[in-house]
Amino acid sequence: MNYCLNPGCSHPQNPEKVEVCRSCGAKMLMRDRYRGVKSLGQGGFGMTFLANDEGLPGQPLCVIKQLRPSSNDPQVFEMAKELFEREAETLGKIGNHPQVPRLLDYFEYNKDFYLVQEFVKGLNLQQEVKRNGPVSEAGVRQFLSEILPMIQYVHESNVIHRDIKPANLIRREQDKKLVLIDFGAVKNQVNSQAAANTSDQTALTSFAIGTPGFAPPEQMALRPVFASDIYAIGVTCIYLLTGKSPKDLDYNPKTGEMMWRQNIDISDNFAKVLKKMLEVSVRHRYQDAQEVLNALDMEPYMDDLAKSLLTGPNQNGGPTGRLGNSGRERDAEKLPDSASMSATQKLAMRLREKRQRAGGGRGNARGGGARQRHTPARNSSYNRMANQLPDSGGMSTSGRVPGRRKRLDAEGVVSAYTKGRRDFAQQSLNQLNLQEANLEACIFHQSKLRKTNLQGANLARADFGRASLAHANLRDANLGRAYFMGADLEGADFRGADLSHANLKEANLTKANLCGANLSNAKISQDQLAMAKTNWSTTMPNGRRGLF
Repeated sequence: MNYCLNPGCSHPQNPEKVEVCRSCGAKMLMRDRYRGVKSLGQGGFGMTFLANDEGLPGQPLCVIKQLRPSSNDPQVFEMAKELFEREAETLGKIGNHPQVPRLLDYFEYNKDFYLVQEFVKGLNLQQEVKRNGPVSEAGVRQFLSEILPMIQYVHESNVIHRDIKPANLIRREQDKKLVLIDFGAVKNQVNSQAAANTSDQTALTSFAIGTPGFAPPEQMALRPVFASDIYAIGVTCIYLLTGKSPKDLDYNPKTGEMMWRQNIDISDNFAKVLKKMLEVSVRHRYQDAQEVLNALDMEPYMDDLAKSLLTGPNQNGGPTGRLGNSGRERDAEKLPDSASMSATQKLAMRLREKRQRAGGGRGNARGGGARQRHTPARNSSYNRMANQLPDSGGMSTSGRVPGRRKRLDAEGVVSAYTKGRRDFAQQSLNQLNLQEANLEACIFHQSKLRKTNLQGANLARADFGRASLAHANLRDANLGRAYFMGADLEGADFRGADLSHANLKEANLTKANLCGANLSNAKISQDQLAMAKTNWSTTMPNGRRGLF
């Protein structure tokens, strides 16, 4: 079936192999290249079509957006044209990201404007929820781990999307990755301001303020900022958790806040993250995607941290008051409490390393000597917590005298994780069989995992800083956002592993097998990759396969 791309055609459907539309007489092959397949929808500014690009081998599918406003007002047309050109400019600038559709063409044809972009096959998140029902907390966390780095990339290009919602996020059928579409509402002049005398219609067309319910107050007032997209992502999270549109939820009549907490069952710490994403006041909201990622990275340790700040160690098991209130030195002869100090010591180390990385790599991340003194203002709250915690150097993770710790077996590791333990730093775990174990967000800092079997394990966001994983089996493991800075990964098997957004700086990758691994957005140098084994199926940090 051929579909006529003439916007004025009353009967656009035509039989195959027809060169001229039987209804309106227009050429079926636009610009001798694009042949319509079907209509994908119609909005206030025009129509969207699915078409074949016959100018390329295989005649791949593409999406053609056609500018044809429903109003005949010349001013509305100019505003719509401005938005259309803005979308083309934005896609041309940021469309090289693997989760943003590429701009393929942009042209004027018969006094109409057309934009051609990559076709993304798959269901959008709205369709997924309608088909499968609400998503679990774990599913929403995974959603955030995918979309936040993408939004960070968009924002670093000085672009505010302004229309993030489930319908504009497609899960690509090919690799199950989320793709952000519809950049027609973007604002790429972040510091510009709207005219004071703008009419309601002008505001909607010229500034495309987004979808009510997903857009925060400052965006509706034509003052969007980067944090406006963070609010929309937060509303999308609520939709995924509840299956309800914002218009179906209640709002606090005094503050304007969405009342969502009573509708879902999630952990308190994760609820705090969502609450800050959804702050009505922009100054109280996370300011950018990286702040949300920092909060999610910290969240698994917040309970232990809160306990350690409230109660200090006591050799006899009794409370000793608030940490640091007296300002006196801790008694050097007292050993740390095994239930809280081990976790906080490792947390202190992690916080200091985060601060060091945020400070541009100053200091020595590998060594155990001088600590980083540079404190970025944006992470000051994390730094204050880190500075209140004791150093971890030389202390055992079990509260015993160093060198006398009981070695954990595979069953013990899994059992401890099930009971809530996340800190396995400085442990000897060589040659254990932890195949397909769920050890998400665990701390294995400086641990020994030589020849350990971690095939198919869930190790997302785990900390392997300065750990030894030489010749370990990590095939098909989930290592998204894992931290490997300074780790020994010589001869490790990462075939088919997900290493997206992982930090592999200064890690030893000599003879490591990265064939089929996903390294998209990973922090890794070309020199490191040259030491490892890769092939055509390796997804490189730039999102391409087989090429760095």
